Amino acid sequence: MKNLQGDLKLVKFGGTPALNPETLTKHNPINEHSISNAVTVLKSGRLSEFVGEWCDEFFGGPWVRELEEKSAELFQSRYAITVNSWTSGLVAAVGAIGIEPGDEIITTPYTMSATATSILHWNALPVFVDIDPSTYNIDVTKIESSITDRSKAILAVDIYGQPADMDEIGAIANKYGLRVITDSAQSPGAKYKGKPAGTLSDIGGYSFNFHKHIHSGEGGICFTDDPDLALNLQLIRNHAEVVVSSKGHTDYVNMLGYNFRMGELEASILVPQIAILEKIVERRNELARLLSLHLSRNAGLELPIVAPDRTHAFYTYAMQIPRHEDSGVSRSEVASALRSEGVPISEGYQNIHLLPVYQKKIAYGTKGFPWKGATNGREIDYSKGICPIAEEMHDSRVLALGLCTYDFTDTQIEQIALAFEKVWNYYY
Repeated sequence: MKNLQGDLKLVKFGGTPALNPETLTKHNPINEHSISNAVTVLKSGRLSEFVGEWCDEFFGGPWVRELEEKSAELFQSRYAITVNSWTSGLVAAVGAIGIEPGDEIITTPYTMSATATSILHWNALPVFVDIDPSTYNIDVTKIESSITDRSKAILAVDIYGQPADMDEIGAIANKYGLRVITDSAQSPGAKYKGKPAGTLSDIGGYSFNFHKHIHSGEGGICFTDDPDLALNLQLIRNHAEVVVSSKGHTDYVNMLGYNFRMGELEASILVPQIAILEKIVERRNELARLLSLHLSRNAGLELPIVAPDRTHAFYTYAMQIPRHEDSGVSRSEVASALRSEGVPISEGYQNIHLLPVYQKKIAYGTKGFPWKGATNGREIDYSKGICPIAEEMHDSRVLALGLCTYDFTDTQIEQIALAFEKVWNYYY
């Protein structure tokens, strides 16, 4: 370990920034193979080969199929279905499990908004359960108390890159006859008991948008081992209502189709990246270990933990600062000081149950649908205070460093650690 002692004077008192942000390099997994593939597709003029009717091209072109085949093999899933975004993948997944208007799906509020919006999309209702303060994933000990006769599924989120407690979630789901969907947008490359994140539920999947470990600008992929669910996903992805008749498909539940199709260009860019994902995640873990080694000297700073039965993709390195009531120091003060030192730090994660759509219960039209109407079975509480841990993490405790945003060097990690040491010496 290098000696991080030196000029500990904060920038606001005339000190030198610990890190020069101009030296940071944005993460870019697109290699020469991706570029060559993209050029080949561009020269062909065949940027998409999907056809929205029942024929061989219903399943897309050669690059889409190759990406799906290689992903299914690498991630040990029977089926892999590409989509044009993981938001689309979530919408398709909720529809594919046969959700009905007024049904309830249990999920976490500590996530990106699309997790719950995908539920509303089908006129079902999200029910939010608080998080575990150590992993930030849904607290499995609080799920059962939220189950009602209208509960149909659990939508777990592998937040920050660490898988949720899938065995416990699966056991609860089996006990009550619920489906399980996993939103593993941030955790490609992570594993739970040796199995890839996103493949341990009825349907799971990843995001391939521009700030993920591997990406195609926008894109996503769904995984399932169930042939019926796989077909439902493929139909919803590609204009289901047009296709079902000519295919002879007789189950019309949620067969409202969309254009959720991934293009050949995006697929060709992703195919070579699948092979380098493991190396990228290994490097993120190296950086996380180095950062933890240095930051452990800062009293009161709670560092991320990795549960013993899983691995972490470290999309984000999330920490908790001491409570304001104990230290007298606000998170905004600490974050501002760190940014002045050149550290690209962010604060918390949104609590989606507090967004206006849930607070006002207005999603479709002006009359409160789907909360009000013939399909609604009960009043669901979204008031502040229902998920106190998630709210505290968002409001005042969590500082997050996006390890996936930049290709940090070891030296830059040490400079970030120096910035923390300077800030901690002053504030704590």
